[in-house]
Amino acid sequence: MNPFPRRQKSLGRAVKAAGLDALLVAKPVNVSYLTGFTGDSSFALVTPTRTILLSDDRFRIQIEDECAGLEVEVRGHDRNTYQLIGAVVAKRGLTLVGVEAAGVTVEEFESLKELCDRCTLVPRSDFVEKLRAVKDESEVALIRAAIRSAERGFAALRATLRPADTEKEVAALLEGYIRRAGGDGFAFPPIVGVGDRSALPHCPLSDRRVGDADFVLVDWGAKANLYHSDLTRVVWSPDAKPRKAVESRLRKMYTVVLEAQSRAIAALRPGVHVKAIDAEARDFIADAGYGAYFNHGLGHGIGLEIHEAPAIRFNSDDVLAAGMVVTIEPGVYLPDFGGVRIEDDILITPDGSEVLTSVPREWESL
Repeated sequence: MNPFPRRQKSLGRAVKAAGLDALLVAKPVNVSYLTGFTGDSSFALVTPTRTILLSDDRFRIQIEDECAGLEVEVRGHDRNTYQLIGAVVAKRGLTLVGVEAAGVTVEEFESLKELCDRCTLVPRSDFVEKLRAVKDESEVALIRAAIRSAERGFAALRATLRPADTEKEVAALLEGYIRRAGGDGFAFPPIVGVGDRSALPHCPLSDRRVGDADFVLVDWGAKANLYHSDLTRVVWSPDAKPRKAVESRLRKMYTVVLEAQSRAIAALRPGVHVKAIDAEARDFIADAGYGAYFNHGLGHGIGLEIHEAPAIRFNSDDVLAAGMVVTIEPGVYLPDFGGVRIEDDILITPDGSEVLTSVPREWESL
């Protein structure tokens, strides 16, 4: 079933409820969500009753392939897309148009105001993002496919990982394996932290070798057919024979983080405030003595973007709903020793949740 007409109608109702004649959708990812068009430099003009894709001649054939039946206005090389928008707004007699604020610069907004001089333009946010927060069946299937590519790529990496590999080389190897597993590449720049470098939650890739420490943290994800996955695991370095003190300290951290994640996942269900989910993990970590070393939010939504609604953190007002897909990723980071983060992707179901990822996370799996 084609999901795009339903999405367009839902947005059209929101546009009408907001008292707007139309919303100019400017973020490429939102244009794709509404129309199926995967190109760039294009906009969707959504009124309460119709959706018009505004693009240019470079994409004419692509639009015919991807957006059969969609109303389209295509400009030639003799004018730019903003001039096309102005002409279409004038032709339709629109007087109050919302502009997706996250999709245009201040300069572009001012240019649009000059070209749409017969109507009032107002910046607007989160119209499409609110729709995207709840995934339909087709989106969940695409996220599952992105997860499979990420997991197969990681399995291949673990089977071939060598002590001499650097963090940069590990990332390059993993991306190749993800592509061979059917993914389009990384969902985001991966994090590979060897030993004490894993205490940096967003550790930049370096020439540190895997064999220089006993363990390594890998945070990675795959992008497949526009959708994303996001996982994190800690594993022993190949041929590592960790000292008893290192193993004991890491195990204590790991056990706390795993239990915190398990408690948060068990609390996931529709209608629950995300700050309560964050508290499930954060309070447990604090009670274990690591509260000062968990310094980021507990998770986030994933889909067409790697970070999208809902934001699972203590200061978020988001509420879970069936169909959302979120990460749960508590962590503990000890300077000069290392960090533990365990991250999985979870679907909120009508009566609870389903963990979509399947990479083992028990201590023995390291």
